[in-house]
Amino acid sequence: MPKSARIQCAGEAALIVYLGTESSPEVAARVQALGDALRRSLGNILVELIPSYASLLVLFDPLRTDRYHVSQCIRNCLSDLTTVVASSGRVVEIPVYYSSESGEDLENLASSKGLSIQEVIDIHSEQEYRVYAIGFAPGFAYLGDVDTRIAAPRLSTPRQSVPRGAVAIADRQTAVYPASSPGGWNLIGRSPLKMFDPLAEEPMPVHVGDRVRFTPIDRSAFIAAGGDL
Repeated sequence: MPKSARIQCAGEAALIVYLGTESSPEVAARVQALGDALRRSLGNILVELIPSYASLLVLFDPLRTDRYHVSQCIRNCLSDLTTVVASSGRVVEIPVYYSSESGEDLENLASSKGLSIQEVIDIHSEQEYRVYAIGFAPGFAYLGDVDTRIAAPRLSTPRQSVPRGAVAIADRQTAVYPASSPGGWNLIGRSPLKMFDPLAEEPMPVHVGDRVRFTPIDRSAFIAAGGDL
């Protein structure tokens, strides 16, 4: 088992595996690879896997096994992991209408960084992001890493309501709000893509380990794709 990996008890039927001390594409790729290996190894004794930036929560059926057996399976999978390529996962394109109309903080962010609005758009859309985790709300994917030139702290006072599809930045993370909700991230645009649809065959367009590219679109294309302002 790699020296950087740690396994800890997280409850009567759960173990958590730490694969690093901070997020990075390489660590996230190892989290994804370990999850794939555990699905094959544990089979029907596995209840759920919950990946995060540098860890993996393993929930198992206590009526079928115990944490000692699961821990050994985790160790075996860790030992068998080969070198992981950080560019693994699907590439998903998300269309975004960037503007002051659709992104209330776009102008202020550009001004605070000494950039033009177009420069902020270019920097944000030229970067490829990795899906590190999904949480806060169904379909809320935490994407990183945002270029330091446009990274910005959360708002000092969160908004009571952020619209569905809002594309936002907080520190070196970016995300698309899957539904209207409170939020304190910096809004720079809006996407017509549904990030969570419980009635769809595939409820979420992205999963942990995928890579995301944002594609700028104009207002008419946003409206035509089902966007709402």
